[in-house]
Amino acid sequence: MYTELVMDHVMNPRNIGVIEDADAIIKVGDPKCGDSLLLFLKFCNDIISDTKFMIKGCPAAIATASMTTEIVKGMTMEKALELTDKQVADALGGLPDEKIHCSSLAVGAVHAGIRDYTSSSDGNDQGFGESAGVGLG
Repeated sequence: MYTELVMDHVMNPRNIGVIEDADAIIKVGDPKCGDSLLLFLKFCNDIISDTKFMIKGCPAAIATASMTTEIVKGMTMEKALELTDKQVADALGGLPDEKIHCSSLAVGAVHAGIRDYTSSSDGNDQGFGESAGVGLG
């Protein structure tokens, strides 16, 4: 059902944890399946210098969050805003059709975090946003 790479990210997720001095913290969830994600982003000179996450979800949600954080770390904010759900699923070697929606959770959180950060008055405000969807508990 899942590729070896998906299972590797499920069993050994990258970037799990909290960034205490995060520039953006985004809570997102998928009310249809119950997955919820808390994403932390740190920026330096328009680059995503660090990202971590906490998640409650299915294996596909865990793997896509892990892969998304791996992809965007070190990326410019502009490039990260161009990241698509399909690119994340492809980077994992694909997902079952019924699990493709899982990649939108993390990608959407990254996009929301960048938008929150860049929309703050000085670009360095600790604006903690919550994008559409349900937040974590």
